[in-house]
Amino acid sequence: MKLHYSGHALPRSDGAECDDAWAVGERRDTVVAALADGVGASREGGAAARHAVEMLADYCLARPRAWSPRRALAEFTAQVNRHLHSEALQRHGTPELACTLAAVLLDGGRLYGCNVGDSSVFLARGARLQRLSTAHTLAQPGFDHVLTRALGLAPDVEPHFFETELADGDLVLLCSDGVTTALNEERLAALLAQRPTARSLVAAARAATAEKPELRDDASAIVLDVVKRGSATDPASTRLEILPALRAGQLVAGHRLVRPLATGNDRVWLADDAAASRVVLKFPPLEAADSELLRDAFVREAWNATRLISPDLVRAWTPGGAELHCYAMEFLEAPTLRAVLRYGRLGVEEARELARFFMRVGQFLVRHDLGHGDLKPDNVLVLRGAAGTGFRLLDLGSAAELFSVTSRAGTASYLAPERFRGNALSERTEIFAIGVTLYEALTGAYPYGEIERFQTPRFDAVPRRVTRLNAAVPAWFEAVIARAIDADPERRYQNFSEMAFDLANPARVAPHHRKDAPLLERNPLLFYKIACAALLALSLWLIARLLAR
Repeated sequence: MKLHYSGHALPRSDGAECDDAWAVGERRDTVVAALADGVGASREGGAAARHAVEMLADYCLARPRAWSPRRALAEFTAQVNRHLHSEALQRHGTPELACTLAAVLLDGGRLYGCNVGDSSVFLARGARLQRLSTAHTLAQPGFDHVLTRALGLAPDVEPHFFETELADGDLVLLCSDGVTTALNEERLAALLAQRPTARSLVAAARAATAEKPELRDDASAIVLDVVKRGSATDPASTRLEILPALRAGQLVAGHRLVRPLATGNDRVWLADDAAASRVVLKFPPLEAADSELLRDAFVREAWNATRLISPDLVRAWTPGGAELHCYAMEFLEAPTLRAVLRYGRLGVEEARELARFFMRVGQFLVRHDLGHGDLKPDNVLVLRGAAGTGFRLLDLGSAAELFSVTSRAGTASYLAPERFRGNALSERTEIFAIGVTLYEALTGAYPYGEIERFQTPRFDAVPRRVTRLNAAVPAWFEAVIARAIDADPERRYQNFSEMAFDLANPARVAPHHRKDAPLLERNPLLFYKIACAALLALSLWLIARLLAR
């Protein structure tokens, strides 16, 4: 595919912030374009628009092989909607992150698209202009500016989907209502016949409202000029095949199976590739053969594992070939943190490096709008060498977009108290799991005791101080861990950057005590000063009484 594109956005008035956002991405023969317009009635409409186009472009370019373009647009639009809605409720209590959306994915000589709200998509071919989108607005005259659908307004959303064959020379236009309100379709057709840039279209919309300022709004456009549409290949998805019982020596996706990697789990195998290099192959569970839900969960897990590239994560990829059976991961000859802790605690410096590792990988996942969901010693590899100790994070099976998962997915002893009450996965819940892991690594114990899977625990008991169980731990590090495992999410670190700052600046770490801690625990010096003053006053009073006799 050969394509030229341009995008441009202008605020309603000079010097104001624009609540429209756009993004275009290309990868091999796939192009994705997304445009969003922040809903004016929401406090963070512009932020929602920017976040929506960035997420959608990123997701669509790395879509799973098992999903067609149409399926990818549906899944990712729903995912972005859930994220915006849940985050707004978590932060504001109301849906303040709302925007419209128009998106297209060009693949295999076809255009696949969707829209929510009143942002539009047009296809111009020669002198003909075709509207592909539909406006989700009230049908009554005079109320056509009132949206009936937008991303972020509700937990679920129903986009309008469309697709069409492309031809060489086609122009695809995505634009906000700031353009379509100012320029009717006849005027748009005339302008597109001149093969304009997005900047000139937005400028034309601005000029058209010069004498009608009441029509002026934020205006944005993306113009995709399809010079050559590319081969009309079939973009159908690759079906995930569920292999039955596996055996050593079996050849799968160009790899020969050696042995199951863990006792009792014959769906994760050590294998050799064609160059006799060791890799790990992870297969979907056998139950996925009869469950679309389990197949989808595995596809999402493989997608997250293969698209996220970081030195703190185990590298993963999908083996080549026409069939999709599994995904592959690099094999590292290293124990898990769980195995290391069976033989003793971590040293303070190793634990501090573990904390810094968690901050890096946590912030990396947040940049992709994800939380791991199951942080614990079992999912961390420990790499010890001459250069020191390093770590790698395993198992993205529970990973999910932040603010979306409200289940108890994960391991009970590491779940934050609010997760048991139905609150969503967030940075705060991830920080709690990190705090529990650090506490365990330094003390050999759980701060709130071991919790069974289906138990609904209480968090009334105060964890024993880390320094009482391990005198080598400095007071500042104890304070960091105490704040991370605070049962009250408002008193916990609110994000990774806060905790990372304290880890990097020990001298600036303030002591952390439970909310109802007595003065002796919160400020021993002040307690003893008050006690001494009270004793002195009592002594003087007694002396005065004796002298009075």
